[in-house]
Amino acid sequence: MKLKSVKIENITVFEKVAIDFCNGINVFIGENATGKTHMLKILYSACRSNRMDTDFGQKIVRTMMPDDFRISRLVDRRKGNHIAKIRVNAANDDKRTDAHLEITFDKKTKKSAADVRGKEKWEKEFKDNSSIFIPAKEILSHSYKLAAATSVDNVRFDDTYIDIINSAKIDITMGKNPTARAAMLKRIEKMTDGQVVYDGDKDEFYLKKGSSKQEFSLVAEGIKKMGLLWLLAKNGTLEKGSILFWDEPEANVNPAYLSTVAELLLELYRNGVQIFLSTHNYFLAKYIDIKKAQEDLVSYYSFYFQPEGGGVCCETSEQFTLLENNPITKTYLQIYRDEIGVKL
Repeated sequence: MKLKSVKIENITVFEKVAIDFCNGINVFIGENATGKTHMLKILYSACRSNRMDTDFGQKIVRTMMPDDFRISRLVDRRKGNHIAKIRVNAANDDKRTDAHLEITFDKKTKKSAADVRGKEKWEKEFKDNSSIFIPAKEILSHSYKLAAATSVDNVRFDDTYIDIINSAKIDITMGKNPTARAAMLKRIEKMTDGQVVYDGDKDEFYLKKGSSKQEFSLVAEGIKKMGLLWLLAKNGTLEKGSILFWDEPEANVNPAYLSTVAELLLELYRNGVQIFLSTHNYFLAKYIDIKKAQEDLVSYYSFYFQPEGGGVCCETSEQFTLLENNPITKTYLQIYRDEIGVKL
């Protein structure tokens, strides 16, 4: 199953927005506070609701972390008791099987007790799908007893951090790596100069180089991020049929590696992984645009505020440079103008 579309009304910055997705790489851009991460977390929460023990409303609350875990805090803050709605649609590639998950709540809804519809079929059709969210901030170096501390409310991290740690600890693969996976792992290892290992006795992650191990807390931030990608590819999390959500892949990563990151994302998609990511980086967005083949499915989505008010809108294009509302391109053009002006 692949995510096909979403409709959102009266939630955080979204007054009313409807977006169709492609089966490949879906790239979200936009200025700060235009809802890119909110959109990723809503979609991720829907995907993780394929489990019988996971409620859609509860998962949204656990990823968005509103005060007192009240889903009503996510309703648009305009005056009046607006009805908040989310509908996420999914389908097989042949579109012979589809499913949707819908949630409704308002400012009077208690805790996460929202009205959810379509759960039974969603669980059935999505049961074999796995999904993972890579946050913008690195977390594996803080993994020691984090899940246990969070469960008793000693510290607070949203579920994307807890989920990624749990996924990183478990190896669901068996035997030798398939050729495609082995090749990807080798490419990432060139950036990390090592492999990531988990020590269950110490509940800690390490970067292994030959016979020596380095504490993950001592590893550079960008290397940690690439190491996490290596680990998810190695342990079977990013397999055909899975969905990857990645918030700002470029954060703390050496710009020289962004070309390879774009290639890895395209490779994951070609191996059957649907991808949703947000970025502020011109080079990453442009590299994906340049390196994709004609038959590759890549869509760009620009989130922007309506000039007259009314929440965030979304513009879609299959080419990064064809987006009219493109703050990334505008910034780089302004840099060029400033440089020319100085030289003159």
